Amino acid sequence: MTELDPRLNLLPPSTNMNFSGLKTHLIGIGGVAMTALAGLLTEAGCLVTGSDYGLYPPMSDLLRELRVTVFDGYGPETLPEDCELVVVGNVVTRQFPVLQRLRDLQKPYLSLPQALNKMFLNHTRNLVVAGCHGKTTTTAMATKIWRTGGQAPGFLIGGASLDFSRPWRLADGDWFIIEGDEYDSAFFDKGPKFLHYHPDTVILTSVEFDHADIYPNLESVIAAYTKLMKIIPRHGRLIAWGDDPLTRQVAGACQATVEFYGFNENNDWRVINLKTEASGSSFELTGPGNFQARLSLPHPGVYNVLNSVAASAAFIDQGGDGRCLAPALSAFRGVRRRQEMLGNFSGIMLVDDFAHHPTAVSETLKGLKSAYPDRRLLAAFEPRSNTSRRNIFQKAYVDALNLADRVFLRRPANPEKTPEGDRLNIEKLALDLVSKASVYDNGLALGRDLIREARPGDLMVVMSNGDFDSLTDYLRTNLGKKG
Repeated sequence: MTELDPRLNLLPPSTNMNFSGLKTHLIGIGGVAMTALAGLLTEAGCLVTGSDYGLYPPMSDLLRELRVTVFDGYGPETLPEDCELVVVGNVVTRQFPVLQRLRDLQKPYLSLPQALNKMFLNHTRNLVVAGCHGKTTTTAMATKIWRTGGQAPGFLIGGASLDFSRPWRLADGDWFIIEGDEYDSAFFDKGPKFLHYHPDTVILTSVEFDHADIYPNLESVIAAYTKLMKIIPRHGRLIAWGDDPLTRQVAGACQATVEFYGFNENNDWRVINLKTEASGSSFELTGPGNFQARLSLPHPGVYNVLNSVAASAAFIDQGGDGRCLAPALSAFRGVRRRQEMLGNFSGIMLVDDFAHHPTAVSETLKGLKSAYPDRRLLAAFEPRSNTSRRNIFQKAYVDALNLADRVFLRRPANPEKTPEGDRLNIEKLALDLVSKASVYDNGLALGRDLIREARPGDLMVVMSNGDFDSLTDYLRTNLGKKG
């Protein structure tokens, strides 16, 4: 199929920034960011429809609440003839049949970040939260702080925030807080999403190799983040994790004011006297201008502390009242599937986490072990993302998962999507974990054995960036029946 006509990549000229009544269709509407865009469009008065395949909560629930009509699949019939603008998600490939109808109808179209750029981010000051880890939590923390401080920023959080009924909102003030994803935008817009977001301030949480399906090596990841550094205006600001040499290296390309945060003495914003336990973390934060604050979080883990420091620094730097930090962070409820405590079932604690990169897996398990040192840690892991199914992290997963006492591995689904020579060897991974791991073909079989293995006093964590065959629902239903 020939490419779509790039001349169609325009907003209808009659809109003049008034989107009320604009009939907008989102192809691949079930993604986290696409669902949030649907919410922003609806709040702006657009008439939104969409299409996707295999929707599941929480996005399916949110779309139902918005009363958005969602067509099943990506056939030609799923694109309404009367739509006036089409947003194409990055799940869409050139082979999708709906694109032939899009070309035939000659409808204007945009990628998701292009739509955000042209419709919502071109008249606000934008805080862009970027980095390989911690983006969603940091974005949610920053939004919580801004709103506690009496400001009304727009926001787009790449997950289901537990502090807000919906992970998006139009801006009522000067600021928009948005998660800056490094993944590509669409098949016709191959750059990272964050390059579209007009940053005023950027938080850079980390730089590491990820997304092996679009980045061939670490150097290409560095190049993408370096482009982001170069579009921060001179009057803007960069707040970067200073304990990591690679993040400091990338920050060197920024011409705006740069501030580093972390534990080391050479950081502008520094964490001292950290105490972490099951009930959460407490620490002192020092910063420029003799800034000092005693802060606490109701969540354990070093990464949560670092994320809160980055969000706090961004708020203070734009003139926010430091007295807002303590009440905002102490009341921060978190984000679904980010070390989310699902409950205590017959003495067994169940946690759901989005971890899929080996660094995230390692930090999740370290945080849980530190917070609950007396509990046996059972880890269920599904390598589902394009990167986690590849053998580039074969050894790194061994090191990360070894932190658990028992490991339950789901064999990667649809292995044919990964070149044979690049596939993660799940059986070798289990063998290298030396008798502490078992491999399963599906989540149901894994869940049955997990329940049989569990005993009161255990801590059970489920790690996947997908639904893991609804494993957490199965565990919640059946763990309570144990014994």
